[in-house]
Amino acid sequence: MDPIEIGERFTIFDDEGIENELEVLASIELDGTTYVAVSFVEDLLEEDLDEIDLFFLKVDEEGDFVPIEEDDEFEKVSAAFEDLVEEDE
Repeated sequence: MDPIEIGERFTIFDDEGIENELEVLASIELDGTTYVAVSFVEDLLEEDLDEIDLFFLKVDEEGDFVPIEEDDEFEKVSAAFEDLVEEDE
């Protein structure tokens, strides 16, 4: 599996088939699983960066980005990224 690059962009399709481009803003490894924080490229270009929506995805065994299904896992990942941001400030 190739390493995840910050700034990497990829395309997803929503439930209505509309194409959305996302950009990887950060990555972190927890308990042997890689997680990424992403946002819509369109938002990054237009919005106040303090107001962008972040999404957290995990990287599966094939290197694909997949949603986090479990609430406990999401809470753990969200807290870890929050700690990462606080360290950078």
